[in-house]
This record gives sequence, C-alpha cells and structure tokens, in this order.
Amino acid sequence: MRDVGALILAAGGSTRFGEPKQFLQFEGETLLRRVAKAAHGAGCAPVVVVAGDCADRVTAELHDLPVQVVQNAEWRCGIGTSIKRGLAHLRHGVSAIVILACDQPFVSVEIIRKLCGEDRPIVASGYAETVGIPALFDARYFDELASLPDNAGAKSLIEANAADLAVVPFPEGVMDIDTRANYEALSHRLS
Repeated sequence: MRDVGALILAAGGSTRFGEPKQFLQFEGETLLRRVAKAAHGAGCAPVVVVAGDCADRVTAELHDLPVQVVQNAEWRCGIGTSIKRGLAHLRHGVSAIVILACDQPFVSVEIIRKLCGEDRPIVASGYAETVGIPALFDARYFDELASLPDNAGAKSLIEANAADLAVVPFPEGVMDIDTRANYEALSHRLS
C-alpha cells in the first residue's frame, strides 16, 4: 500500500450554519474529531488539519491525536487556499494524499481504506450522481492541487481527469452539514 497522508479541511467560517460546524456533536464526538480519528485509523500519516480562525480550538479538540494543525490565515479567500496550505505540509514524504472535509459525518476508516486501496492516480467518492471528496490524489497531481484557484476545490481536478479516475461508491457522502436543516435532518435520520 502506498504512503498516504490526509489533508482535513476545517478552516471554513460556517457562515450558512451560524457557528463553527467542526465542533458539532455526532454520535458522541465532534465532526472534526471523527474525521481525524478515521484518517489516523485508516493508516494515513501524517494527518494535517487546516484550520482558520478557530485554530486554537481545533488544536485543543485534537490535542491527544497524532495530527498536525496548520492555520490558514487566508481561508476567507476560498477552499483552494486551504488545500494549498495543507499540501505544503504534506507533499514531501508521501506518495498520495486523501482530502477530507470535516462536515461529512459518515466518513469512516473503511471508506478511506477503500480510497487508498484503489490503484489509480485519482480515487474519488461517488454519491448523488456525482463524484467528490473524500478523494485521493497521487503525487503526480500535487502540482495541480497547488495551482488550484483560491476559490476552487478539488472537484474540478477530479472532473478534468476522468481517464485517471476510479470511483468508490459512498452513498452516505451526500450528507454534509452546511445548514441547520442538514444537521436536523441528520439527527432525525438517526432517531
């Protein structure tokens, strides 16, 4: 198996939600802690968490996990800035990275292992008739990730390179927490 690092995006301001959603509770843990534990449990190393204004709180939340918290002072400029910031801390010493978001509550050790187990340069999750993160990128795509526009995520890179792409079905990936209604729907789904 290749040496895979994890880049966890946790810098957003949660403007639609109204408070930092990284710290929302789900099944007894914060969303942030769940994804960090899943990345570590799947064998990703290093695990880099990119934080914005809440970097101190992120560090405190993950203090006992083997992760590195990196602050992105430019997070307001877009998700691409966080990908670039995290990649700068990951790209040496790994042959691939998995990009994860802290607002997808059903990301698990198993789904990350499935992504890492595919032998393709890009391995994306498939849900709701689309592809996206969590997604793995081989080192040959690091320069392109580092060149993403500030306001662009990795999806554009996934879509532009279909010939290098494998897709792992992850129907639960459609659930991400962007609004209070999403969070309430998650709670109702589990009750």
